[in-house]
Amino acid sequence: MTYVRVIGLAWWLQLKMRSRSAFDGLLGVLYPLFFSTVVFMMFRHGDASGAALLSAAVGASVMGVWSSTSTTASAALQQERRQGTLELLVAAPTPLPVVILPVTLSMATIGAYSLVVTLVWGRFAFGVDLAIQRPVQFVLAAAVTVVSIGVLGFLLAVSSVRYRTAWALGTALEMPVWLISGFLVPLDLLPAWIRPISWLLAPTWGIDAIRAAAEGRDALPALAACLGLAVVYGLVGSLLAVRLVDAARRHATLALT
Repeated sequence: MTYVRVIGLAWWLQLKMRSRSAFDGLLGVLYPLFFSTVVFMMFRHGDASGAALLSAAVGASVMGVWSSTSTTASAALQQERRQGTLELLVAAPTPLPVVILPVTLSMATIGAYSLVVTLVWGRFAFGVDLAIQRPVQFVLAAAVTVVSIGVLGFLLAVSSVRYRTAWALGTALEMPVWLISGFLVPLDLLPAWIRPISWLLAPTWGIDAIRAAAEGRDALPALAACLGLAVVYGLVGSLLAVRLVDAARRHATLALT
């Protein structure tokens, strides 16, 4: 229970700090408008139906969440290192995973703004019919998808801490995840060997759950898969963080001797 309280408090503090960043705030406003405008214009040029436009709106909205998380989460620990606070986080009595997880969750939460803005922009600027058939499941699927992307960002942050250009790794993963997760392109159109990779990505199941709820299908199976993968990401990331701290302590001990 103590760790849950720490995660909640740290998430709230990180959210307040990041929401006051002029640079991140500007990108947070422009990204969803840019993505959604391009996507809606592409689909309307192809004479897409209302259902296809709604599917495109959902895909574009989740694109904004992932874009807000991938690069910044990959560079999260590098930023702490540059600021000289990474050592303090490692030495804190609270386990490192409990300290880092709220950071990436706050990034994904800010990205959730894209979900709302993209859907509203599509409705008023492009006339997309936002007839959500199962609104409760839709909201639940959106929340779980945002959390799963935040936990995936936590795994990226821990995995890329040893790389000086970790931000470039996050940027390089941004567009491939869009495609592989089926944000805009149906998975059936992708090569067969890519689909198993898609199934290992929580956003794949998250976007499927959101679309299912919007179209009136049962979103719970995809929602359960998304949540299960988020738990796996959290466990793997925690293991890597513990090994990272142990390795740093061993190196420090050897340096002192």
